[in-house]
Amino acid sequence: MESNCKSIVWFRRDLRIEDNPALAAAARDGSVLPVFIWCPKEEGTYIPGRVSRWWLKQSLIQMEQSLKSLGAELVLIKAESTLSALLDCIGAVGATKVVYNHLYDPVSLVRDHHITQKLGERGVCVQSYNAELLHEPWEIYDHNGNAFTTFDAYADKWLKLQTGPVAHLPPRCLVPATGKIEKCLIDELGLEDEDEKSSNVLLGRGWSPGWANANKAFTGFMENHLINYSKDRFRVHGNCTSLLSPYLHYGELSVRKVFLSVLMKQRVWRNEKNLVGENSANIFLKGIRLREYSRYICFNFPFTHEKPLLSHLKFFPWDANQVHFKAWRQGRTGYPLVDAGMRELWATGWIHNRIRVIVSSFFVKFLVLPWQWGMRYFWDTLLDADLENDILGWQYISGSLPDGHALERMDFPQVQGFKYDPDGDYIRQWLPELAQIPCEWIHHPYDAPEYVLNSAGVDLGSNYPKPIIDIDLARARLTEAISIMRGKELSARADGTDEEVFDNYDTPIPNAVVKGRSLFPDASSRCRRVTSIQNSDNMVINNNKRLKSTEGERVVSEDNKLRGCSSGGERLKTEDELRSTAESCFGKRQATSSRSHPFPFPQNCSSMSQQVENMPGAAHLHSE
Repeated sequence: MESNCKSIVWFRRDLRIEDNPALAAAARDGSVLPVFIWCPKEEGTYIPGRVSRWWLKQSLIQMEQSLKSLGAELVLIKAESTLSALLDCIGAVGATKVVYNHLYDPVSLVRDHHITQKLGERGVCVQSYNAELLHEPWEIYDHNGNAFTTFDAYADKWLKLQTGPVAHLPPRCLVPATGKIEKCLIDELGLEDEDEKSSNVLLGRGWSPGWANANKAFTGFMENHLINYSKDRFRVHGNCTSLLSPYLHYGELSVRKVFLSVLMKQRVWRNEKNLVGENSANIFLKGIRLREYSRYICFNFPFTHEKPLLSHLKFFPWDANQVHFKAWRQGRTGYPLVDAGMRELWATGWIHNRIRVIVSSFFVKFLVLPWQWGMRYFWDTLLDADLENDILGWQYISGSLPDGHALERMDFPQVQGFKYDPDGDYIRQWLPELAQIPCEWIHHPYDAPEYVLNSAGVDLGSNYPKPIIDIDLARARLTEAISIMRGKELSARADGTDEEVFDNYDTPIPNAVVKGRSLFPDASSRCRRVTSIQNSDNMVINNNKRLKSTEGERVVSEDNKLRGCSSGGERLKTEDELRSTAESCFGKRQATSSRSHPFPFPQNCSSMSQQVENMPGAAHLHSE
């Protein structure tokens, strides 16, 4: 133990005491100053939305209490520059080292590299650790050192790597590093505006953020729900999934602990020949691998928050229709399952994974809206908003991944409704205006006879909208858009103005080639520095077989709201009105306690992938 070492522990999305390698290392080496820096300016358009900020605030409150009980106070700072704030803390306590745990989204990659570089220039030792994943992104490449671009290939390699036991026990006590530091109270961070508090009260009835509550929620899931996960996970009414994603996003729950606990259960059920339990564990563990894959994709292809992985989709003629976007947001599309999902999202910040697939598929395939808009809206509204997961989910649905949904595939909402909400309970909960519709018509009231609608008190176009688009018209529009895309591909290829591209199943993908070490050196290294990695712009791979997707494939899943105008013929409810309607339904839900560019992005976001690609050690790739 380096008893005279003073370390800054820089907390971000690792808000737990247990299995926190950065905290454990700092505690072993000497005195510590735990710091959380809120710098919304650096987040750009990816500042967390209301419900996600509420969760963060509650989690920080618990971390304050936990660290104080161990002997060190969490210093909260609201800053214009994270680097400046860290330098102030270093000067105030005479710290010689800064430790933190890795993040993999494009915003964090740029910031972490910059801070590590600048602190190193000032002679400050920086150490970084893995608290987020079972396997780091740079540990998994093919035999040529290329990044995988399909989940199955990635997962096959992932499964062959050894996963060690939890190695970082919580510290029994902390020695505080003292000094005069300008800090703020939790309310002064600005995570929750005054006009948001009334809406946020509802969140506290259904959720209990914080690392201690995360462990309780996980224990409850393991004991009561995991065994039937394979059978229950597709029921959209009620709480049938683990509900652990918010805890995992903010690092309140160790993914290593989750993985090893479920793996142990799986082995027990296998020995007992409990096929249902074993299958449930298998499916849940696949979800963990998908989460890891989302980080892998973002690290190796840092442009994927704004561009498709398959380069030919840049020719797709997305329809930047603000009216349709607004109707989708408000749950006023006229397709009940889609509308119920969007209203639940607005009211609670949460929707089932299957509903996420259904509403995003409708967004992309029926409305032909740009998937980046949907991804940004999810980021802004989801309680478990997670950029990497959202990127993977929306690229998967939009056919932007080589093993994603075929672009021409359309999953009709009424069919999905009868499959996942056969009795219409979910729709009745979130669309009370349709509560009296018989089960036979609940998923397609627009086809119901007039006498059925009258007896149920439904007036289509008045108290519930007519379909925003006819199914046959939507199919024809999508087919036409795909035809236009392919025509533009052929023209570009004939003109020699673009690289050769094929269709959705046979597309060369520019691939990251890594010849050297990772962006983050091995955690055993005393002083962290970014090593130089040579990258190749020109490598492509060909997938010459049709890649099929299954109905049950999980989307792991969040645009500042783009303002649209109401359609001329039909009144769209305001979002405040919808929130009031949805909030009245929320009490019924028993949640677990425990312009040059057609789709404009803010400048700081548009340049993010370029910043990452210019970093030494970051995978280099352009989709265009």
